[in-house]
Amino acid sequence: MAMGISLMDAAMLRAFLLGGCNRLGALQEEVNALNVFPVPDGDTGINMYLTVSAAGRKIENVPLASGVGKIASEFSMGALMGARGNSGVILSQIFRGLATSLGSKKTATAEEFAAAMQKGVDLSYKSVMKPVEGTILTVYRLFAAAAAEAAASGADIPQMLRQALQAGEKALADTPRLLPVLKEAGVVDAGGKGLLVFMEGAADTIDSGDLSVFLVDHSGKPASTSAPAQTAGPAAARNDISTADIIYTYCTQLLIKGQDLPIDRIREHLSQDPPGDSLLVVGDETVIKIHFHNNHPGQVLEYCAQFGSLHDIIIDNMCDQHHETMALAGTEAPAAPAAPPQANMEAPLCGVIAVACGEAMSNLFSELGAVVISGGQTMNPSAEDLLNAVEQHPARELVILPNNSNIVLTADQVKQLTEKPVEVVRSKFVTQGISAMLGFNAEHTAAENNKAMTRSCADVISGELTFAVRDTKFNGFSIKQNDLLAIMQGDIVACGQDMLTVLSELIEKMVAASEEPEILSLYYGSDIATGEAEELSEALEERFPDLDLELHAGGQPLYYFLLAVE
Repeated sequence: MAMGISLMDAAMLRAFLLGGCNRLGALQEEVNALNVFPVPDGDTGINMYLTVSAAGRKIENVPLASGVGKIASEFSMGALMGARGNSGVILSQIFRGLATSLGSKKTATAEEFAAAMQKGVDLSYKSVMKPVEGTILTVYRLFAAAAAEAAASGADIPQMLRQALQAGEKALADTPRLLPVLKEAGVVDAGGKGLLVFMEGAADTIDSGDLSVFLVDHSGKPASTSAPAQTAGPAAARNDISTADIIYTYCTQLLIKGQDLPIDRIREHLSQDPPGDSLLVVGDETVIKIHFHNNHPGQVLEYCAQFGSLHDIIIDNMCDQHHETMALAGTEAPAAPAAPPQANMEAPLCGVIAVACGEAMSNLFSELGAVVISGGQTMNPSAEDLLNAVEQHPARELVILPNNSNIVLTADQVKQLTEKPVEVVRSKFVTQGISAMLGFNAEHTAAENNKAMTRSCADVISGELTFAVRDTKFNGFSIKQNDLLAIMQGDIVACGQDMLTVLSELIEKMVAASEEPEILSLYYGSDIATGEAEELSEALEERFPDLDLELHAGGQPLYYFLLAVE
């Protein structure tokens, strides 16, 4: 172990963070396996890795002369924009605390670094509406406390990290005592494990003394999770879009780097000159990210260059992009007009961004008026994915439907990153989201829609039918690998081998939980043939004659059926 390192500089902090990213990437599946639910889409490790790898890419080329504060700030911004899932959002707040505390420091002592980690404790706890002990929050709190204690007693940086890791491992081992659900399943907290995997990789990198660390790409595991979420509806809905609808031809993206950057002044100027839309100006006094649709990208670059150096400049011709999209889809796009026309209709007051998975389900949300982000379990969209969808939407105000409990916190981050009024309807299930869309009114404000759509969600009892990926115990059930799992409102309520039997048990419990059960909606997934779904539907109609049963193609992966009782 390296000894006598009392000062952390930029090179060491960058190696520390990249080493943590690489270790978490290599062991993401090990973290996934700790998810309490034995369902086939456990994604804690994936979400944490995608979050930190987005952050790691931000610091690979930061000049080391800029100091530890700049390294921490860039990493924090990358983690914020790339945050996926609840665990990813909490991680982003941990690193935000690090950046806030280090400020503009060139170097940091062990005590200063420990204090910066402690700041992350404060922010991560505040990021969760109801913090629960026995989770990543507990593990990091005790990790940071041990680091502060070690630094105060005179430990150098490697010693401080090792003592903090020992405390973290002890805290992780104790999580089943604090959370009975972990004890029953025989696992420790997945988020806490992911955090320690990162910190172990970071500490080992410091111990090695080799600071020439590069980010290793582990995004190929599994391949389906590495594809970026698409901010659009189904391809069929896009085929009718002509380049005549493109008012502003160029999508301009860049970074401004400098000191005391006037972010508000830049945002105000670009909102007026040159004319454009989908303006995104986020960052801090040292780095600003800009995304802007306009017809004069040169003016944008000339204006921004007066404040600092320009980086990562991308100028895309959206008419060309449209023709390429149509060509890939086998559709010939209409010719572009000689000059961009003026908008011929007023933008709606409010719109909806909905997260959904599966072509049929995405089509359903599109038909109900939402712009769809492709995602769900194992494909949680990042904060940046959602932010881009918000900024590109023509509506003046937006409502986000996460439709997954693991996306709610990520959606909450978007409210801090945009000037548009954004409300998050806390829909935890796709079926809740569908019901919420029935309460949406584009002429009402986002706040008014949030109230109405939230009431609609409350009227739905949601269910899911999937399969177990391992032997475990949960809610008193002894579950075997490949058992069918019936889940109601997020809890496993039945398991077995026969689909009709398990579905019937699930529906019985859903009906009992509903105040006035009238309609049963069934959405069958990509692994269920239409004929099989129809046969099961007919059998269920005989078993539940008092319910009006509606069968729909959902096309969702991994979940045989999604259900709603209203």
